[in-house]
Amino acid sequence: MKATDNTNGLQLRALEPSDTDLLYLWENDPEMWRFGFSPAPLSRHQIWEYINQYDANPLATGQLRLMMHIGQITVGAIDLYNIDMRNRHAFVGIMTASQHRRNGYGSEALKLLISYCINNLGLKQLAATISADNKQSIALFLKAGFKITAELPDWIRRDGNTYITAKILTRQL
Repeated sequence: MKATDNTNGLQLRALEPSDTDLLYLWENDPEMWRFGFSPAPLSRHQIWEYINQYDANPLATGQLRLMMHIGQITVGAIDLYNIDMRNRHAFVGIMTASQHRRNGYGSEALKLLISYCINNLGLKQLAATISADNKQSIALFLKAGFKITAELPDWIRRDGNTYITAKILTRQL
């Protein structure tokens, strides 16, 4: 996927078997666990099986994982999940690898995904759950036009609050 105003060359692409080792590192990074909901480490084999069994049809599976890359370098991943085609909404999650943060890749990936959701899936709304202590992610979503719509006290296991953010999608010209 490409955006017409893409200034840094970022593209989103489907999962490939070659992503196994990178996903293994990201999914098992204890620093990332504090922002996610993973209950335990994943084995390389589990991730390999996930990629090889992955059905990238978001209408059938209710989810879509896309890798964020610049040229041959993968800098992160962005996901749609709990896709509800009847009510035309979904949740979005994003992760930029630590060494690639603060380069605008998350903002660009979110723009590309929003465009895809509007123009290809016909979605009308996106939402994200964000840990209240994840200031970078909150800033990213607010900059993209999401609004904080709810706060869930003690929602995550480390006794932290979580925000629900949402954005009404409008067709972009």
